[in-house]
Amino acid sequence: MAKYVRCGTLFTGNADQPLHDQTVTIEGSKVKNVGPTSSAPRLSSADELIDHSHHFVMPGLVDVHTHLAYGNAKTEENIDLYASPEFRALRGLFMAGRVLAAGYTSMADPGNPGRTSVAIRDAINAGLFKGPRITSAGQYVTSRQGLTDWYPTWIGVPETAIGHLVRSRDEAIELIRWQVKENVDFIKIAMDGDKTLQPTGVTPFNGLMAAFNQEETTAMITEAHRLGKKVAVHARGAEAVLYAARASADLIYHASWMDDAGLEAVIKNQCALCPTLTLVVNNIEFSREGDGSYGGWATAHREELEVACENLTRARKAGARFMTGTDSGFAVTPYGEWHAREIEIFVKYLGFSPVAALRCATEVSANFLREAGHVGTIEFGRLADLIAVDGNPVEDVTILQDRSRIKEVILGGETITVDSPEYDPRQVSDFSYNMWSDVYSRARVAELAARNH
Repeated sequence: MAKYVRCGTLFTGNADQPLHDQTVTIEGSKVKNVGPTSSAPRLSSADELIDHSHHFVMPGLVDVHTHLAYGNAKTEENIDLYASPEFRALRGLFMAGRVLAAGYTSMADPGNPGRTSVAIRDAINAGLFKGPRITSAGQYVTSRQGLTDWYPTWIGVPETAIGHLVRSRDEAIELIRWQVKENVDFIKIAMDGDKTLQPTGVTPFNGLMAAFNQEETTAMITEAHRLGKKVAVHARGAEAVLYAARASADLIYHASWMDDAGLEAVIKNQCALCPTLTLVVNNIEFSREGDGSYGGWATAHREELEVACENLTRARKAGARFMTGTDSGFAVTPYGEWHAREIEIFVKYLGFSPVAALRCATEVSANFLREAGHVGTIEFGRLADLIAVDGNPVEDVTILQDRSRIKEVILGGETITVDSPEYDPRQVSDFSYNMWSDVYSRARVAELAARNH
């Protein structure tokens, strides 16, 4: 039995010009043929017609930066401490359905505690649950100056944290080998920290200092590649981007403070960039007084957005490859809500045309996945992962953020319906005990009282 998908408009992902009045033929889990409806084969009684002759059909979207174990967390402690790894895996399975319902048929999960995202991936691949195709890392490889070493030295990094602290080059190599044995799809390295959360890592010259030196970085990436694994790095600062690009990291997240030397190395070694500006823009626009992120962190994100737009636009013009990701999993980037906003940001802030941004979110981003070469475009022999949209994203990319416009999600040739009920965050994610959000001095109480009047 074959399935015939009639398409009013078809965007294949591997060409800029959408096609009209096309039919996609699916046999089993793969695309058998793509061509004009007028020349499509006649349907037999056993075949199925899926009529999207009034819709825009395109490849399933790809988010290469979603953390399924975070649980829409409001605090780092909720990510690392207050839910067991087993609960985080079960919660992540639920959240994966929301990602898929938003039209994202594939995603990469770059860093989670233990084996959580690997377990989610395997459960979905076994057909036990519905979810997107998942390409999974393990814990971040981090040093004292790297992201995820949040806690005071007298506490240390707990085993349940999203990062694993290494104290030497040899420890880093051993951790990579251990993660490869645990069947991760790629290695995630925290190449620097965060400008606001780790101010001791700030330099006046390039935003952040690298967490590993060049020799250490090259050794880690070389070993991962030797073992057949790709490498993604968290690198906001110029030094971290430079070291990672020189060592031929496959994917660089953020790259906000990338300088000329870093960009030159990115182009030379064909590293892909994933700006992940959705978290930044959402925090700027959505955080409110009383939020921990309000004020200092939002101000830092405004500064980052300004410099990132300048540097990443320069990278686009230089021919760098861009992939789309959102850092979904935080309270400000909840699952299934804002994945397609990164496409809008590419157009609004970085100067991409709508078609170029859509290709970044499909064809280009798919190249990082474990299924690279099998997803990301609609063409003969590829897995039949596609979505039907009410409207034309080439004319207005923002419609992809409206889930009511996602009329059908087809994954591996099968129409997917996801049952994703609402939930109580207090039972699912909000486990930190935050007694008050302010310090109620006499002056503060008087200020609040005056404001209320």
